[in-house]
Amino acid sequence: MSDPSPEVLDFLLTRRSRPAKTLVTPVPTHDELAPILTAAARTPDHGKLEPWRFIVLEGAALQRLAEVVVTRGPQLGVEGDKLEKARRQFADAELVVAVVSSPVPSPKVPEIEQILSAGAVCLSMLNAALASGWGANWLTGWMASDRTFLRNGLSLSKSEFVAGFIHIGTERIIPPERPRPNVEAITSWVSE
Repeated sequence: MSDPSPEVLDFLLTRRSRPAKTLVTPVPTHDELAPILTAAARTPDHGKLEPWRFIVLEGAALQRLAEVVVTRGPQLGVEGDKLEKARRQFADAELVVAVVSSPVPSPKVPEIEQILSAGAVCLSMLNAALASGWGANWLTGWMASDRTFLRNGLSLSKSEFVAGFIHIGTERIIPPERPRPNVEAITSWVSE
């Protein structure tokens, strides 16, 4: 057994995402965001393919995406409160990192492993932001996979999608703890 890191395990056992709608300024500067992105990029990627990339969204870019939501959502039948919630995901945000799943053709690494790696990047980024003292939340929604939104809003290729929109900022309220899974109920031990 290597040297334990009880403080890291304690962080993981008590970590709690912060609702994106409660995050305000200040947000990380470019220098403060760099180690968070670096930590996320250390995620296992099943063959060193780096099948993901980051788009840091701020200011006018977020307002532009909110307008793309307003234009595209009704075309998909998204209306009313659901449309407004999707719009506000961008309009009310100060800093969002889009983690783009960008699979690479590979005879050795199946696409599903590359997609799972992008999901792991999202969790690593979320945890790195929280460990750095920021509030953070991982969101998706229909915008993460709608081809038209991805093309018009983020200029993604046909093979790319957003694994997560990671909102990072200063938390204005600490949310209450929420119910967690019963680990015994979801765990099987197999010894034969």
